[in-house]
Amino acid sequence: MPRSVWRGTLSFGLVAIPVSLYPATEAKDVRFHLFDRQGRRVRYRRVVEAGPPLGEPEERDAGPVETDDEERPAETEVAYQDLVRGYEVEPEAFVFIETEEIERVRPSPSRVIDLEEFVRLEDIDPIYFEKAYHVVPARGAEKPYELLLRTLKESGRVGIGRFVLRTKPHLVALRPMERVLALETLYFDDEVRDADGLVGNLAPDAVTRREIDISKQLVEALASDWDPSRFADEYREELLRMIAERTPERIEEDVEESSEDPGSRIKDLMETLRRSVEEAKAGRKAKDDRRTG
Repeated sequence: MPRSVWRGTLSFGLVAIPVSLYPATEAKDVRFHLFDRQGRRVRYRRVVEAGPPLGEPEERDAGPVETDDEERPAETEVAYQDLVRGYEVEPEAFVFIETEEIERVRPSPSRVIDLEEFVRLEDIDPIYFEKAYHVVPARGAEKPYELLLRTLKESGRVGIGRFVLRTKPHLVALRPMERVLALETLYFDDEVRDADGLVGNLAPDAVTRREIDISKQLVEALASDWDPSRFADEYREELLRMIAERTPERIEEDVEESSEDPGSRIKDLMETLRRSVEEAKAGRKAKDDRRTG
């Protein structure tokens, strides 16, 4: 059982559902550590480059001077607390910001995912989807969770909201799966690149109706139901096979199951829903009055 990455409340209207987020995917890339030929571990260090600080010109002699490697200035290792962040505003021109300054403006983790609106899933281009999580109800919150799951399924809509995971703000889409709600973090609009300038000048008139019909026949001939189990990472499987052949014994790791904290039971769900609908209608009427006033 994976560990939850976030616990809090899923809110729409006056309904609040205590939930936990679990990663819905995991990368299974084969990762290697680095060693030298003698089997000694190679690690990376934070070091200062030899030379003057940015903005200070290097001292130039009349001509090149040959020096032995022993005379060259040694690179100095830097402690983490001595680091500052530099943002490159122009080539080789940086603005420096202290870690403490960044921490002052960094948002605090939120404990509520407030669904602000509901849109149709097909209106969201898949390019906006970033990472998926399973949304699991706390004990005692199963009924409102099931209500939201069924509502999203039958309405064909997904909830759009925002929250802060660790220290990063996220735009999210809450969508129904077969038996669980999924939370998809979305890229913000300015993070999606415009592709219009990449394709050049297309020529729609260059394609004939007959060519399109034949192409569609080919697509239909290869059509099938989506089954992800038919596709595998053959490169990873080959690497794992090589590793298994050279492994003298396997070590089974015990996986600890995480327990769910009991959540608060929501009382009088129908009354809460009724009040939420009334507030939503009142808010929409007030917004319409402001537009026409």
